[in-house]
Amino acid sequence: MHSPISIGRVYEPSSPDDGLRVLVDRLWPRGLSKNEAAVDLWPKDITPSSELRKLYHSGSMSWDDFYKAYQRELNAADDALQAFEQTVSGRCLRLLTAAKNLERNHAVVLREVLLRRARG
Repeated sequence: MHSPISIGRVYEPSSPDDGLRVLVDRLWPRGLSKNEAAVDLWPKDITPSSELRKLYHSGSMSWDDFYKAYQRELNAADDALQAFEQTVSGRCLRLLTAAKNLERNHAVVLREVLLRRARG
C-alpha cells in the first residue's frame, strides 16, 4: 500500500492519483500559472518561515539543522496544523514543492510530521 501522503514537484503535470494537491511552498512557483499548477490548497501558515527558508537555501544551515528548526516551527504552529489536518482528513495528499531535491526539502519534514501525528 502506498502512503496517503506523497511528495512531488509542482511543475509536474497533475495526475488522478494525486489526491488533494497541496502547495507547501511559501512563495508561488516561478513561471507557473494557477491553472497549470492545479493546486487545491495552499496552506502558507504551515510552510517554513522566510527566514528559515533563506538560511537553508543560502547554505548557511545544514539539512539536519533545517529539519529540526522546521519541526520546531511546525510544533509552534499547532493550531494551523490542526486546522489543516481537519481540512484534509481522510484524503490522500500530494505535497507539492518547487524544490528540485525531493529527498531533502521541507515537504519531507511536513510529511513525516503529519504521518507521525496521524499515528498518534
